[in-house]
Amino acid sequence: MAKRKARPARQRPPTLKQIQELQTKMLEAQEALGQETVSVSAGGGAIKVVMSGHQKIKSIEIEPAVLEDVEMLQDLIIAAINEAIEKSQQLAADKMSAFTGGLQGLI
Repeated sequence: MAKRKARPARQRPPTLKQIQELQTKMLEAQEALGQETVSVSAGGGAIKVVMSGHQKIKSIEIEPAVLEDVEMLQDLIIAAINEAIEKSQQLAADKMSAFTGGLQGLI
């Protein structure tokens, strides 16, 4: 006779209170992201971009030397902003992973 596989123990579903606590913590973490920033530079520091965790540009610094070449300036700005977006997204993913990983135990 074939042996039956043991069933994994069922986890208790989360209580409404647990779900509400998790939601509150997630909202607080999302708000805190707006206070955090990432900084990037392009062109050896000719362009510097600071972006918040909410992906809002806080500042852009441009070295006067790159103002003479408009095409290069445009390329450097695009490169710096794209890198800032990537870093900001990674910051958000890192901060929120504590919650999304915790959802496995609640669902």
